[in-house]
Amino acid sequence: MDKKDIYEHLAKIYLDASLKKKKKARKYSKVLKPLIVAGIILFLGLSAFLFTHLNRRLPPGSQLALVLCPDVIKINFHFDPAKKEIYSLALNKLNLSRFKALGFSAKKANYKDNTSLRVEFISPFKEKSEVYLKDISHKWQDYKIPFSDFKNISDWSEISSLSFIVEEWNVQEKKGVVYIDNVRFLR
Repeated sequence: MDKKDIYEHLAKIYLDASLKKKKKARKYSKVLKPLIVAGIILFLGLSAFLFTHLNRRLPPGSQLALVLCPDVIKINFHFDPAKKEIYSLALNKLNLSRFKALGFSAKKANYKDNTSLRVEFISPFKEKSEVYLKDISHKWQDYKIPFSDFKNISDWSEISSLSFIVEEWNVQEKKGVVYIDNVRFLR
């Protein structure tokens, strides 16, 4: 056997072996690809089904909420030169049309003080609407304000900001603190 015969023999062995591997790979790919695609479609369909039905079937008394600010907000007011103290949350044109109410907890630091709080929404069209909460308690109290109470907002699909405001004419003492916690939008 000369070199040419050896090269041809090795090439034949190599090419036959590589062709057999390709045939096996093709056989498995014809079976695996449809199974993988079917598995992905089944997974996505089941996920979408569970997501839509679990959101609709919440237990009675429970609510779905978007938590806006998990930390306690502290509005420390001192009305010597100032006339009002504002804590504002930029919502960056957040779509609130799916939600029905604003929820939060609030309390004042001084139990003797008679304090009111103004809650205000502003749309990008400069529509401004506010609700006043009279006589904030010195203990944590939950508030739920329906969006229908904010009369001057016509479109809830783009809201620019939410503000909590303490004004000089709505407090008895010139100094104090108002705490706000668990700010959320409720469905």
